[in-house]
Amino acid sequence: MAKIPGVKPRIGLLGTGPWAERTHAPALAAHAGVEFSGVWGRRPEAAAALAAGFGTRAYEDVDALFEASDAVALALPPDVQAPLAARAAAAGCHVILDKPVATSAGSARDLAAAVTAAGVASVVFCTLRFAEPTARWIDEQAAAGGWFLGEAHWLGSLFAPGSRSAYAASPWRREKGGLWDVGPHVLSVYLPVLGDVTSVTCVPGPEDTRHLVLRHTSGASSTATLTLGAPPEAAEAALSLYGKRGRVTMPGWDGALGAFGGAVDALLEAVRSGEPHACDVRFGARLTEILAEAEAEAEAASA
Repeated sequence: MAKIPGVKPRIGLLGTGPWAERTHAPALAAHAGVEFSGVWGRRPEAAAALAAGFGTRAYEDVDALFEASDAVALALPPDVQAPLAARAAAAGCHVILDKPVATSAGSARDLAAAVTAAGVASVVFCTLRFAEPTARWIDEQAAAGGWFLGEAHWLGSLFAPGSRSAYAASPWRREKGGLWDVGPHVLSVYLPVLGDVTSVTCVPGPEDTRHLVLRHTSGASSTATLTLGAPPEAAEAALSLYGKRGRVTMPGWDGALGAFGGAVDALLEAVRSGEPHACDVRFGARLTEILAEAEAEAEAASA
């Protein structure tokens, strides 16, 4: 049975890596409306250090953290996240998931089914959907309609020679590349504005670069070039829409910390109202289905 939070909902954290340390933990500790109930990680020493740094408790038993929490946020590799999120939901905890929710369509659908069956609320932390400037812009463009074409470039330099990024050592990012790491960001904008994807074409470029061409239910088409291996001088994250209003360009945003606070607020509102958030686990599963289809296309083109 889904938990009913009190006046100050208790939210725990699963994960101890750079993403948890730099975004999830500080946002939970700073959020005036919640109690940061604890940290669990696959490395107990890292969980203890993270918990101490943010004034909460470390748990060696993840089920004990579930018992002590009304909701949990997950900052884990996607295929570690999926079974733990299902377990949290079965314990009645509402969930804030990271993107992608899994790296296979079957696992993503299983997770969505488990969360839905448990009756808990869910939010997938797609940054652009919760950062104030971009979230407002997405809503405005969806309401305006009349779009003919979308064009996006998300050129990260995470894997560029000499990269000092804390995320460069991430095994799952090394394995899955920009398609899976930054692809969800682009799709999280395109789908609410242009409609669901009806066809996918994907061809490989240099290193982990993938070029996507998508058709949408609105009749619009879109493109996206995605990579984590761009030279630093070429790095950019840009998305434009073309239509009856001419060309509009997505605004910038100020990192992920404030956006994660917005995701917490969105989860709490979904719990309070009983209305699913548009960027919930089912939306996350749909993103995974599209990415899996794109990956298969790229692999076939490389064969």
